[in-house]
Amino acid sequence: MNQAQAHKSVILSDQRESKDLHFVFANPPTPGAPSIRRLLGEWVGNHSPKLPTLVVPALLIALLPGAPPIRRLLGEWVGNHSPKLPTLFVPALLIALLLTPTAHAQKSPWRQATDAELASLLPARAPVEREHIETEMRTASGIVNARGRFIAGVVLLTAGYSADGKYSHYLIVQAPIRIGGIALKPGDYVFGWTRTNAGDALSVHFHEAATGALLGTTEAHRIAGPGRIESLHIWPPGDKALIQIGRFAIPYELGEE
Repeated sequence: MNQAQAHKSVILSDQRESKDLHFVFANPPTPGAPSIRRLLGEWVGNHSPKLPTLVVPALLIALLPGAPPIRRLLGEWVGNHSPKLPTLFVPALLIALLLTPTAHAQKSPWRQATDAELASLLPARAPVEREHIETEMRTASGIVNARGRFIAGVVLLTAGYSADGKYSHYLIVQAPIRIGGIALKPGDYVFGWTRTNAGDALSVHFHEAATGALLGTTEAHRIAGPGRIESLHIWPPGDKALIQIGRFAIPYELGEE
């Protein structure tokens, strides 16, 4: 092949690759886009069988503050398999990393729910077993995430109801949560408590609101140091990840939605 033919071949190859790259940008991946490994496999071809496995960790490291530039990392890892490779697939990989669900492994952020949000969510009369029990809305507390999912509760006014002495709070769960080791899926719940014999903790029992079925019992321990005493306070996970009942609190963990 002479020099002119070789030059023409390079131009045609560049045009094909540019067209492919333009397709990626013109139709950027959205949630459910092809995986990074698949993109790498299609773009890299047979340059290196292990490349998809090796490059992805390098790219993830490169996104951290103070890390070497991605092109430099790729240049060192890919070597001479394809001199033009870093230029062509880095933009596509960045799009896939930023826009596919696997790139956003972090949980949705949670914040304290406002009084107005709680008033629109929690019922004035909570359905508990066969009764509708009044709630004390001024005691309502909860958290909400970026998807509008709530975990919120309120004190039940059980005087005169069969639930008196059994339940103290009504709880709405719209995202999986584990409270003191008790796993709760989205649904409506009630819980009550009794003091332990030592008096330094509460024994808290959780039930399904509709049936009264017992789901589990856990302990709320005394909160160390001074602080505000509240009938109920569900703290955002970024603060304390606690459900406070008076001077006591139960730790919780949020699950995957």
